[in-house]
Amino acid sequence: MKYYAKPLNKLIAELSKLPGIGGKTAQRLAFHILSLTDEEAKALADAITEAKSSMHYCSICGNLTDSDICSVCSDSARDHSVICVVESPRDVSAMERVREFKGVYHVLNGAISPMDGIGPEDINLRSLIVRLQESDIKEVILATNPNIEGEATAMYIARLIKPAGIKVTRIAHGLPVGGDLEYADEVTLSKAMEGRRVL
Repeated sequence: MKYYAKPLNKLIAELSKLPGIGGKTAQRLAFHILSLTDEEAKALADAITEAKSSMHYCSICGNLTDSDICSVCSDSARDHSVICVVESPRDVSAMERVREFKGVYHVLNGAISPMDGIGPEDINLRSLIVRLQESDIKEVILATNPNIEGEATAMYIARLIKPAGIKVTRIAHGLPVGGDLEYADEVTLSKAMEGRRVL
């Protein structure tokens, strides 16, 4: 990248810091941004600045919002007695796209990972416990990611909540629709067998 002018090199370097963006993609994005009109480039910069300054975490669930309470928590039509615990605001978006879940969420904004020095006190767990004590909760659905950190987090939360007599469930894991058995790994196949149901 030494053959680009300094401002372009800086733009490419900043874009390549984004997740999933390598050097080539950063170059393509940088050249695309340079091809924008001044108004389009300003609109992009303003959108980034506005999102960064106005977005914060919901005071109830920890989801990203531009108001004190997010649209899910403030929706009286939702079932507030069922909480789905997820790791990030992106997970809330994924669940909402399915349009099946009618309860509310709790966003941990992370997962327990001793290898990375992240313990229960480093994620949004304390506010979940407070929520469970203050409300009449019937069920907590643990929808953390099906990896080591997500499983450890789910097990920790389950052990914490079960003594309170609240129903704790875990989302099913297994084979994706349209997937082939021969390409599935052992853990996925094992989870698929565990989660089998009667037809």
